[in-house]
Amino acid sequence: MMKAMAKTRKLLLPAAMARAGWDFLAQRGDVQAVPFDINIPTAELHALLADVEGVALITTPFGEAEIQAGPRLRVVARHGVGYDMVDVAALTRHGIPLMVTGDANSPSVAELTLYFMLQFAKRGAQLNAMVREHRWTDRLSEELPVDLVGKTLLVVGFGRTGARLAKTCLTLGMMVCVYDPYVEPAGITSAGCVPERDLDAALPHADFVTIHCPKTTDTLGLFNAARLARMKPTAYLINTARGGIIDEPALYAALITGVIRGAGLDVFDREPPVRDDPLLALPNVVAAPHMAGVTKESFDRMSVAVATNLLSVLDGKPKAENVVNQEVLARR
Repeated sequence: MMKAMAKTRKLLLPAAMARAGWDFLAQRGDVQAVPFDINIPTAELHALLADVEGVALITTPFGEAEIQAGPRLRVVARHGVGYDMVDVAALTRHGIPLMVTGDANSPSVAELTLYFMLQFAKRGAQLNAMVREHRWTDRLSEELPVDLVGKTLLVVGFGRTGARLAKTCLTLGMMVCVYDPYVEPAGITSAGCVPERDLDAALPHADFVTIHCPKTTDTLGLFNAARLARMKPTAYLINTARGGIIDEPALYAALITGVIRGAGLDVFDREPPVRDDPLLALPNVVAAPHMAGVTKESFDRMSVAVATNLLSVLDGKPKAENVVNQEVLARR
């Protein structure tokens, strides 16, 4: 008798995903990978979801309507680690795991955060302008750069990225304090850092504050006018997590009045920001277009992680460490 052919499972993947992920999936003869544009109209997305078992997302919103459009859906995977555009509760109700890419992009996010810190400490823009504007002789008469060694960093959120940045900055000779109410102090201490249980009490001592927590109802507007006022006037605030964690009007007011020294922003409440966003007109703001986790290497790593996550569920062995809604695993 002829051996029965393996059933083909269909996966819906963003066309922008790196080739490494597509090549990884191509090794599986039982999987059909279908590309879609990340800006696809909702009706077209719903039509594509009709017969897929897994879908990967970059920036496409996903909720109850999409679940209803995909009756065979078994897994949703984020091409990254943030999931504020995904209705996790809806997926959980339907027993569908939401998976993220683990530490695939944490090195890249940590590096961009450090880049912001160095830009401010070493006065990168100002020194570059001195050379280009033939003001070489001004180099000692204007404000001098500062060292990171001996400065205090407050890391808000001690996940993969926050922990990686902390390790790097300890090597640079900084004192690293950590605020994360979901991590036991012993775990922070064992990493060589100082645990902080009160964010308000920790802010006045930090020279740099970096944000690495998810955007949730608890962290929305976490850095409001009152919190910014507790920071040093010489301090810098850096956000490579999600827009909305910082109250942007309050940040603008703090920056123009000298409440804090500067801000590094990879993310904004509205993306892309409006053309006349007042923050972008300030010389003490360094910005990037939500690119902290996007490098050639991280895109390759994330694409393979996405493929691995999807296949793990299809094969009946979900990578539990990458599942956001862990409660669905108990039902499987």
